[in-house]
Amino acid sequence: MPPVPAQPPVPTPPPVPAQPPWNVHRLPRAHAGVYLVTGGNAGIGYFVAEQLAATGATVVLGCRSPAKAAGALASIRSRVAGARVRSVRLDLADLPSLDAAVGALGVDHLDAVVHNAGVALDDPPRQETADGHELMFATNHLGHFALTRWLMPLLSAAPAGRVVTMGSFAAKSERLDLADLQSRHDYRPKRSYGRSKLAQMTFGIELDRRLRAVGSTVSSVVVHPGGALDSLTPSRAPVHVRRAGARLGAAPAALLLQGKHAGAWPAVRAVLDPTVRGGQLWGPRVLGLRGEPRREPVWPHLTDTAAAARLWEASRELTRVDPGATVG
Repeated sequence: MPPVPAQPPVPTPPPVPAQPPWNVHRLPRAHAGVYLVTGGNAGIGYFVAEQLAATGATVVLGCRSPAKAAGALASIRSRVAGARVRSVRLDLADLPSLDAAVGALGVDHLDAVVHNAGVALDDPPRQETADGHELMFATNHLGHFALTRWLMPLLSAAPAGRVVTMGSFAAKSERLDLADLQSRHDYRPKRSYGRSKLAQMTFGIELDRRLRAVGSTVSSVVVHPGGALDSLTPSRAPVHVRRAGARLGAAPAALLLQGKHAGAWPAVRAVLDPTVRGGQLWGPRVLGLRGEPRREPVWPHLTDTAAAARLWEASRELTRVDPGATVG
């Protein structure tokens, strides 16, 4: 019997290059990225937009006020050379306007949207939108729910589109009242705000569950900024001007809290980091209140699939649109 010829050795595949440690001050370049930030003219949303613009990406600020949008764009351009930023008028409390606002984006795909815009009221009385919805619930949750439906074709056209939902630590201690989502019977501003953010976060987790079920290339990630204070936020005139002595007065709080520039870090990582996966929750490293972004366990009340399904159905009925209708 002739000898069996020796088999050539199986080549060893090259090692997968390790991802460098995440550095909030040295973000990866994203020249091809196209991102929308709702409420990008102020607060955390402004810093999300500024930090994304510094990567070379195209960043669109979705803003209700054209004047405030102009101020934010001027601030970003003064700090980021060659920044590719622009704005589109976007009023999340005006549900019928959202389809046209998405059409005004003028892009053929969207790599990520950061659902950041929000309303927080401190005092009664309860306020409603023109559609008769409680203002905080309408803006923070219903508006983003409906906006996602109109954005889904653009997100699906990207190689791996992402929906990044900016929640709030205030939602951690709240629970949804599915029988009174709009606080018609018992309105307390701070509680209603926390519940509106909880609804928004619940939607973000449920959205990813539905996207995975149909094999979509789009993913949904939920983040929160921890404790972000104006007094610890660097000045960005005319968007935010920190008063003299404000940082000194807030020094004790800085042990546990941070500025809004740092509150933006979890959302920016959720947009840019290829290791972030749908259905995850990201927040600050130190007690969930301050520090660099890290993945944290999804809060137990965000994993209630029965409550999430009921919220989705109620939101669909209130907005007359379904973000899942264009997923496939």
